[in-house]
Amino acid sequence: MKGRIQFKGEGNRMTVHRYDPASLHADEFINHDEILETLAFAQAHKDDVGLCREILKKAESHLAPAKDHCAVITHREAAVLLACDDAGINEEIRRLAHRIKLAYYGNRIVLFAPLYLSNYCVNGCLYCPYHAENRDIPRHRLTQDEVRAEVVALQDMGHKRLAIEAGEDPVHSPIDYILECMRTIYSIKHENGAIRRVNVNIAATTVEEYRMLKEAEIGTYILFQETYNRERYEELHPTGPKSDYCWHTEAHDRAMEGGIDDVGLGVLFGLEGYAYEFTGLIMHAEHLEAVHGVGPHTISVPRVKPAMDIDPDAFDNGIPDDVFDKIIALIRIAVPYTGMIISTRESQSVRERALRYGISQISGGSRTSVGGYTQEDRPHDTEQFDVSDQRTLDEVVAWLMDNDHIPSFCTACYRAGRTGDRFMQFCKGGQILNYCHPNALMTLMEYLVDYATPATKEKGEAMVRRELLKIPNEATRARTERYLSDIAGGRGNDFRF
Repeated sequence: MKGRIQFKGEGNRMTVHRYDPASLHADEFINHDEILETLAFAQAHKDDVGLCREILKKAESHLAPAKDHCAVITHREAAVLLACDDAGINEEIRRLAHRIKLAYYGNRIVLFAPLYLSNYCVNGCLYCPYHAENRDIPRHRLTQDEVRAEVVALQDMGHKRLAIEAGEDPVHSPIDYILECMRTIYSIKHENGAIRRVNVNIAATTVEEYRMLKEAEIGTYILFQETYNRERYEELHPTGPKSDYCWHTEAHDRAMEGGIDDVGLGVLFGLEGYAYEFTGLIMHAEHLEAVHGVGPHTISVPRVKPAMDIDPDAFDNGIPDDVFDKIIALIRIAVPYTGMIISTRESQSVRERALRYGISQISGGSRTSVGGYTQEDRPHDTEQFDVSDQRTLDEVVAWLMDNDHIPSFCTACYRAGRTGDRFMQFCKGGQILNYCHPNALMTLMEYLVDYATPATKEKGEAMVRRELLKIPNEATRARTERYLSDIAGGRGNDFRF
C-alpha cells in the first residue's frame, strides 16, 4: 500500500503526496487517498466471512505476549472487520477483544481525573465551547493558590494521577504557566495524598517546549486529532493556530523528538464519518511505530457531547452505542498494547461495556470546569462538555469491583522509567501479573485505608485477598503480601515493583 500518490492543488502548482507511514509529512502518513481506497476495499469485502475470520485468526495468533509491539493487523484489515455486519463475526470480535484486553492489561482499570487550568482560547473550533467567539462563557485561569486548592480536593478523593487541560492562549496559558502548574501539583503533599503522575493535554507546540515538559516530568502527552479528514478539519477550525492541519497532526512526532516517549492519540467521534476516523487513527499508530519504534501509549475515544454553545445534532456523524462498542473492540485488537481511555463523557452503562471490550483507563469523580473541584455544587457555566457519569470516585471504585475490575492508582512504570519502548517490551513480555497486578493491589489498598467508605473498604479487602492469589511468582506474591500488610497497618505506603 506504500507509494500511492495523491495530487493536491496549492495555488498554481500541484503537490504530490505518496502514502508512506514512515514519512514525517502529515498528508503522507495520514493519506486521504489511502483512506478512501481502504474504505472502498472494506465495503467490497465486508461480506467475505472467510476473509474476516482469517484476519481474526491473524490477530489471535498475537494473543500470547510477543517480542515486538507492532500493530498485529493492518489498518486495511481492521477496516474490513469494522465494515462487516455479520452477527457471528461481530460476536467473535467482541470475544477476541476481551481476551486481548485480559492478556495485555489483566482486569486492572487505572483511574485518573482531569484538571482544567484555563478556558481562555484563541482558536475558533466549532465543536468546543471554549472557542474564541463564545462571548457568554465566563473565562478564568487558575492562580497557583487555586491550583493548590483543586489538587488538595482531588487528593482528598484519593486521586494519584491527573490529566491537566488548558485552552490555547499564548497570553493566559503559555508554556511557562503550564510548567509552573506542574511544579505546584507535584509539590503538594496533603495528609496521605500526593499526585504521582501529571499527564498533559495541551495544544500542539514546538520541540523546545516539549523538551521543557519532559524536564518537568510529564507523564503522557495527549493530543486529540479531532478529525483526520483534512478538508473537514479545516472547516471545523476556521481560525487560530489550531487551524494548521499539518502542525497539529505532526505534533506527536515533535513531542517524540523532544524526548516525550509516551504520547496519546484520539479523535472526537461524530465530527466525520466513523470509518474514516477509525482508519486514520490506526494509520497514525502505524506511523508512530514506523518512525519511532513505539506506538501510542494511549488512545482515547471521546464522542461529541452537549456543552454551552454546542449542539451535537449540528454534527451529522454521530455513532450509535453498538458501533461505538465495536470501534473500541477493534482498536483493542488492532493496537493491543495501547492503553485505552474513556471519560465521564459517557454514561455508566456505556462505560461498563467499554471496559469489557478494551478500555483500561477511566476518569472518576470528574469535573470539566475550571475550578470545579473546590465548589460544592457542580458548576456548568464553564464546563467543556456535559458529564454523563456524575458518580463520586468512591462510587466508581465500588462499581469497578462489583464488575470484577481492580481499581488501580498505580504510577509505577512512569516513576521507574518504564516508558516508551521499555513499557511496550514490558507489556508484551507478559509481566502484567508479576508487576502491574501487585502494584494495582497495593495502590488499591492505599485507597481503601485512606479514603474509602466502610462498604467500599470491605468490598476492596475481599478483592485484594482473592487477587493476591493470582500472582504467579511466589517471591513476588510473598513480597506483595508483606507490603499490603504494612499499608493496612499504617507502617508505610507507596511500595511498588
